[in-house]
Amino acid sequence: MKRVITALCCVLLSASWLYADRYTPRNDFANSENPDEVKEVLKVVNQLFDGMRNGDSAMVSAVFDRSVRMASIEIRNGVPSFREGSLERFLNAVGTPHDKVWDERIWDPVVKIDDNMSTVWVNYAFYLDDQFSHCGVNAFQLFKSVSGWKIINITDTRRKDRCEEP
Repeated sequence: MKRVITALCCVLLSASWLYADRYTPRNDFANSENPDEVKEVLKVVNQLFDGMRNGDSAMVSAVFDRSVRMASIEIRNGVPSFREGSLERFLNAVGTPHDKVWDERIWDPVVKIDDNMSTVWVNYAFYLDDQFSHCGVNAFQLFKSVSGWKIINITDTRRKDRCEEP
């Protein structure tokens, strides 16, 4: 009986090792599976920030689907706050001449892709010229339309403490 139980345990343990990788979440799944597609997704995200730095609302507008949802999450007066933005207001702000360059620097993006949907989770630090303003995480969702990847949702967190700088 001991031999049967031992053999059964060995079989079950071997099976769990065989299938463990299948059920273990992997942060680099999309990155390792389709690097060209990941580059295309990140090209869209980088175009957004290049357009912001240049004050070019047309460049920024090109990366968004017209139905995009925009939101920010932060602590205001000690209370968690969620507020929605609009593409129109954002584009107006980007395109209105301002004294300082809006420089949003990103690092360590995690990109996930399934068919025509992608999610990008990326750390950022925002600067006005070279002066640090705030930091957080951007969470993008993109849709691959016939004209290419378009941002359909962007939500960011904003804080002034616990910030890394790239």
